[in-house]
Amino acid sequence: MWPDRRILDLFKTEFPIVLAPMAGIMDADLVIAAAQGGALGSLPCAMISAEKAREQINIIRQRVSAPVNLNFFCHQAVEADASREAGWKARLSSYYTELGVDPAAPVNAANRAPFDEAMCALVEELKPEIVSFHFGLPDSALLKRVKAAGCIVMSSATIVREAIWLEENGADVIIAQGAEAGGHRGMFLTDNIAEQPGTFALVPQVVDAVKVPVIAAGGIADGRGIAAAFALGAAGVQIGTAYLRCPESKVIAPARAALAQARDDSTVITNVMTGRPARGVANRVMREVGPISPDAPAFPHSATALGPLKAAAEKLGKVDFTNLWAGQAVRLGRDMPAAELTRALAGAALARLSQMPG
Repeated sequence: MWPDRRILDLFKTEFPIVLAPMAGIMDADLVIAAAQGGALGSLPCAMISAEKAREQINIIRQRVSAPVNLNFFCHQAVEADASREAGWKARLSSYYTELGVDPAAPVNAANRAPFDEAMCALVEELKPEIVSFHFGLPDSALLKRVKAAGCIVMSSATIVREAIWLEENGADVIIAQGAEAGGHRGMFLTDNIAEQPGTFALVPQVVDAVKVPVIAAGGIADGRGIAAAFALGAAGVQIGTAYLRCPESKVIAPARAALAQARDDSTVITNVMTGRPARGVANRVMREVGPISPDAPAFPHSATALGPLKAAAEKLGKVDFTNLWAGQAVRLGRDMPAAELTRALAGAALARLSQMPG
């Protein structure tokens, strides 16, 4: 039995496991498979249009009757700065030359939009059971509408102060995101990545500071990690990296190979790829330009000049300019169907928990 049933009762899932929303490398297929395995499937919506999100949700609803989580970013949008963009392109000019890419050719602007009126209307229309946010919460008027639609609201905290703020401002569940986690830091009251605590230091302190259920995220990729999170007071776990190599993910073949070869020391936190700190397996541009570069334009504009380089390198089978977001437990990832993986994770965790002294 799970020692804390609050997340199971709240989400109505078989297991207290949340599939992390991983924008850009997953869609309805992985959500469906994780849900079929008993987890809460999360659909990342920060890089897709409202129309695409509606289409994806319809696919999910047709295939499974399980609850679903829609995930959004709620950062403060920053206009592109032409001089910084030009400086960044100049910094990357040698790569343009090497790959034979014309730096003067028009490029698509990076598309990572904050939660807005259109997405809020979509939430009101589709009424997902859960809505999660990254980088804080949207403004109170939008949040009020999300809650009025009957949605449970989750958001990520990277320090205790953020967790307290989230609870005070309407979050029903807090995801305690430790430094080990893959992808973007959910930070919004701090910008100091050097001070971010690890999962096992953060979780019990967040649990002590708030009354709402806490989900542990970061470095959890097997039954041992799940059991440990519960021992620290978490009511559930969020897992992303362990699912990257599942056949239902949209990770391209060269990236799968890089993830399969990654070790415990292969990931770094970088701002080079998007302009905002995120953890991933180090690729060429992260190593040579970063991992942290003062030249990188503000989020998400750093990704704009990298777009043509990413496309050109991927045609050659290389991931030199591709986001390989992954956490420090990347080596524990497995190449197996997501439903099967979910059941294996839950089974191993329950076996561990049953051995723990009461």
